[in-house]
Amino acid sequence: MSGELVSGKPVSGEIVPRESYVPAVPDSGDSLPAIPDDNLGFLSLGLAVTTLAARALWLKEKIWVLQALFRRNAEKASNMSEMCDAAEVEPQFTALIMEGSTSLREVAEASGDLASAADEMQMDAQGFASAHQGEYGGIYETVQSMGVQQPKPGFNEVK
Repeated sequence: MSGELVSGKPVSGEIVPRESYVPAVPDSGDSLPAIPDDNLGFLSLGLAVTTLAARALWLKEKIWVLQALFRRNAEKASNMSEMCDAAEVEPQFTALIMEGSTSLREVAEASGDLASAADEMQMDAQGFASAHQGEYGGIYETVQSMGVQQPKPGFNEVK
């Protein structure tokens, strides 16, 4: 490795992938509770569906941020291509920059489909949570007020 020292470490001219990249996942304040799969009683199922809706909303918001970034970068690449053309840079390089701009725009548009799917998932999950509460909320409250231990979900066979 050759190069100048930065913070006591030699620096090479090679491009190295960033190994510490971790996709943004809700944490510190955005953290949502994990739902155990083995107990889908009234409360845990409601919490699971509410968590699904919250994560879909979070995904949708992150997609919008990325979509804006792709659009901004596409515009910058398009401007750079025009400047290169005005500066009479080799046409093949100008075309490559414009191709990159076009690709960034296509990714931004395709991410809109993903945002729509996340939006639909969020609305469906919220609808399910409301229907679940409306259908079983009163039963749950009545059973809880009885003070009698009830069997675990799934114990009684439904006919």
